[in-house]
Amino acid sequence: MSEVKIQGRGEDFSGGHAAGLQTERLRAEDSDDVARAAELLRVGGTVAFPTETVYGLGANALNSVAVGKIFAAKQRPTWDPLIVHVEGREMLERVATLTAEVRARAEALMHAFWPGPLTLLLPRAAAVPGAVTAGRALVGVRMPAHPVARELIRQAGVPVAAPSANRFGGTSPTRAAHVLADLDGRIDAVLDGGSASVGVESTVLDVEARTVYRPGAVTVAMIERAIGQEVWRGLAGRADRRDAEQGRASPGMEMRHYSPRARLVLVDGQEDLLREVASHAPEEVGVMLPDGWAAGAAGAVWRWGPWNDAAVLARLLFAGLWMLDERRVKAIVCPVPQMGGLGEALRDRLEKAARGK
Repeated sequence: MSEVKIQGRGEDFSGGHAAGLQTERLRAEDSDDVARAAELLRVGGTVAFPTETVYGLGANALNSVAVGKIFAAKQRPTWDPLIVHVEGREMLERVATLTAEVRARAEALMHAFWPGPLTLLLPRAAAVPGAVTAGRALVGVRMPAHPVARELIRQAGVPVAAPSANRFGGTSPTRAAHVLADLDGRIDAVLDGGSASVGVESTVLDVEARTVYRPGAVTVAMIERAIGQEVWRGLAGRADRRDAEQGRASPGMEMRHYSPRARLVLVDGQEDLLREVASHAPEEVGVMLPDGWAAGAAGAVWRWGPWNDAAVLARLLFAGLWMLDERRVKAIVCPVPQMGGLGEALRDRLEKAARGK
């Protein structure tokens, strides 16, 4: 293999300018391209890659300089921790410690949900830089189910820290084109593996506290069945409350997050949707439209899918927000799903994306 060169960039983790790179376009179906992406990770570069949830922006989780490049590229604040992606038990033990307090519960969860969209907050191993965890004692770890992600990590031979591959606070990417729209020239490469199949970020669970900080495709009910114990949500219950300066307990806890450029307006049903659309000039409004619903005079429409199918709505959520932003509408009108399970994750993303606009 030819020598891999990594171009330099600023190391201001809290938002230093990271532009000026030539971002390589790599294809997941090309074994040489996957090997190239793995080598870039191994030598300290940044690579966006597909997972079943969203595209992640990866770097060697044990290399503090490489981790800093993630923060710089995304303009991500240092108080927001990263999730570490692993392939295999040996790699897990390099980044986390299964203490007596968490071992039995963690083993049950890994058996039930790994590989898959569940991140476990576990005691951090000494080798993990403090920047990965925002200085906290717990590290988020998951084993992705996407075969490209797993092969990439296996070939790289290092655990990979990887938040979503977009500018901080913006809409998460579920396609390589979304990554390039936000980070082209700011990262070393993007590995195109098609569209994400789940479409929303992983569930994040504090194993010892039995607290879900971010809902996802692995629901609270599923976790409770796997461990035979009650699980709490958010900062309620047994979660440890800390100041923001000490670092968030989990990614995705910001009050405003996942936001499109357009103002996102949430509505309760068909009548509210039509009333809101009618209050805008047609060319200025887009709609996230469930099957069988009317869009009124909206100038841009994303066909979202069956209203009672949370899996389809989740898979197409961020893709729809990206498309409507590309149409340069000023407002996006979106009904809020009310079903349980994965519907909780959809509401979490939409409510955070709509705040402050």
